[in-house]
Amino acid sequence: MSPFDLPPDLRTRLRRLSLAPRAAAVLVGDGAHASRNRGGAMEFAQYRAYERGDDLRRIDWKLYSRSDKFFVRDAERESPVAIWIVLDASASMAQADLARPTWTRFDAARRLTAALIEIALLQGDRFGLVVAQDKGPLVLAPSGDKRQRDRIRLEISPLKPGGAPHWDRDLKTLGERIAPGDLVIFITDGFDEACVAAAERLAASGRDVSFVQLLTGDERDFPFDSSLRFRDPENRAELAGDGRSLRADFLKRFGEARAALRARLEGRGVRFAEHFSDQDPDAPIQALARAAAVR
Repeated sequence: MSPFDLPPDLRTRLRRLSLAPRAAAVLVGDGAHASRNRGGAMEFAQYRAYERGDDLRRIDWKLYSRSDKFFVRDAERESPVAIWIVLDASASMAQADLARPTWTRFDAARRLTAALIEIALLQGDRFGLVVAQDKGPLVLAPSGDKRQRDRIRLEISPLKPGGAPHWDRDLKTLGERIAPGDLVIFITDGFDEACVAAAERLAASGRDVSFVQLLTGDERDFPFDSSLRFRDPENRAELAGDGRSLRADFLKRFGEARAALRARLEGRGVRFAEHFSDQDPDAPIQALARAAAVR
């Protein structure tokens, strides 16, 4: 099954969930949240350069005839909230459980992305995508129609995780494209310090940031009983050892590291949820919704 094919029972559960910002804006708008718009209908705000993923119907053809460049008309009330999904495509996202080698962490991340898009569509909110890659970020500007879901699916279906994104380099792009007050959801294994720091800096700048740490079932349970060689896919470091003798120490230390990451991010105003690749994606969304409700 494709990561984007959500089963009917999961779709039913997703209808009961929501993605809510911490702060409401000025007036009620077209989506499930408050709107930034001051008028009662679609109002022209400004021109901006056309970007891949924009609705072709919003291109101003008269302006194109004069300038020979594509510009789109931004309307403040197209949708009140933009939900940005920041997807980690580093090499470690290719990790899979030994019992299910064809289902990777990146597959689970794409399924979670599909679930978040489903909720955004139900709410009437715009949603956009940033894929963090070693060669540079892939960015799809927010839109709120079903064709945006298809565009995202076409873009990320063929992607293969690899290398290590340059989060320091890409943070400027994130800061320029993601507006203050937008919802930002990182989907990552959380193993890259630069990724964690990028989420913290976006939150400090006024973005509403959530962080989903996506782990494999093997990382959670460490079910290995035989001698194995463990390899870091990004820096190629290796560790050989007997699974049974390593289990207790690994689970203790890894549990402490996960708890420390949660405390660190929540202490900086970032909503945090864990997700495991062998579980359905509605669980971390529920956790993020609970975190929003207690603020």
